[in-house]
Amino acid sequence: MQLQPSILQEISEEVTAGAVPSPRGGGGGWARGAGLAPAAVMAARPPLPPWLSRFLLGRRPRRCWRRGEALSGNSPDRHAAGERPRGRPGLLRGLRPSARTPKNPPPGVPPSSPQHNLVPQPPLPKYVHPSDELILEDELQRIKLVGNVEVSKMVTGTILAVYGSEQEDGGFLVEELCFAELPQPLPWAGPSSDRFVLLASGLGLGSGSGESLLGTQLLVDAVTGQLGAEGQQSCAALISRVILAGNLLSQSTQSRDSLHKARYLTRKTQAASVEAVKMLDEILLQLCTSVPVDVMPGEFDPTNYTLPQQPLHHCMLPLASAYSTLQLVTNPYQADVDGVRFLGTSGQNISDIFKYSSMDDYLEILEWTLRAGHISPTAPDTLGCYPFYKSDPFILTDCPHVYFCGSAPRFQSKVITGDEGQRVLLVAVPAFSTTQTACLVNLRDLSCQPISFSGFGAEDDDGDMEVGQ
Repeated sequence: MQLQPSILQEISEEVTAGAVPSPRGGGGGWARGAGLAPAAVMAARPPLPPWLSRFLLGRRPRRCWRRGEALSGNSPDRHAAGERPRGRPGLLRGLRPSARTPKNPPPGVPPSSPQHNLVPQPPLPKYVHPSDELILEDELQRIKLVGNVEVSKMVTGTILAVYGSEQEDGGFLVEELCFAELPQPLPWAGPSSDRFVLLASGLGLGSGSGESLLGTQLLVDAVTGQLGAEGQQSCAALISRVILAGNLLSQSTQSRDSLHKARYLTRKTQAASVEAVKMLDEILLQLCTSVPVDVMPGEFDPTNYTLPQQPLHHCMLPLASAYSTLQLVTNPYQADVDGVRFLGTSGQNISDIFKYSSMDDYLEILEWTLRAGHISPTAPDTLGCYPFYKSDPFILTDCPHVYFCGSAPRFQSKVITGDEGQRVLLVAVPAFSTTQTACLVNLRDLSCQPISFSGFGAEDDDGDMEVGQ
């Protein structure tokens, strides 16, 4: 199941009619934050709609602090940020914009403006600083959070509830905090025998790497049953679907040198992405003859930049589009495979949180977004997002059985459980062009294991596909 086209149609009609953009997408920029230290710069965002915080944190704070009498002697009161009594324990909930110093500005707003003829700073792997502050915002005002909270692990747009009291200096001393936690569980209807879904990401076609092309062809041969002994071929027959999670083309196909050259110098040159798309079409043709394939777009693929990314156009893949087994889907993508709910992205949301927090582990970030109840909290502040007005498709309303992200630096997986019986497999799908590794998910028991394809002369046997038991 893809993101509903009807929602996008309603959004288009509202934009055409001059509707005001939503808090998640309307004019999110960087500006001086009122009430912050003089050197602080923070993400300016319109007030959080009340229904959003109530939806994500409606019952969770009551479950977290049902024992409030033991903490404060009185039942914790819920207040808006502008109505809290000082010195008395209470519960605040709202949206947490980040505060950031000019030493680590976002890449979209360099401290050295081109209008001043100054050289902009080079991009950094991380945009965090020890002097970063934590600001909670609701419909009325903002308040600085101090105390029992890890500032470096928070990102702009997170919705949370905090328990504590306001101090004389105007800050809110946090004793405890909680997120929305896992959404409502879905009934389990998985198969009783071994069935597999293969997850791959970051094929990186068009990079010119022979090793990457060899690994990709080995992957195709393994899925189609043309590689390995009889036992490995019988295992390949149990693969019920292949999901390609974005970045099918290499970053090198995004070259913009032609924009800075005279037109007569580039008249007979061809974009690097043209040949890469042709290779993608031939690879998908081989896969679609044997197994259903879902193709998600990614950061370097020829589609729109902002989330949610729309499917690749079928006219670019004339050979593979002739097969009904090919599905060109959105990013993020949600689907039911043999009764198991899959939800995943091509990795932009995870990599963006990686840059603006101290979390270094993609699997940790993946779990964090699931417990926060939102796929991409940093959009649109530091990640491009369509300005949704009536609804936010990134809110998690149902708990998936498999939650994955693509273009990760290495393979990782683990199973987490929730208070209401939720059981979710988290998978960080590695970039295939650099790791030569894909993932096999067993739908029977939600186990996951990597399969690697090495070039000639490799000494390991990681490419063994004997996974069916």
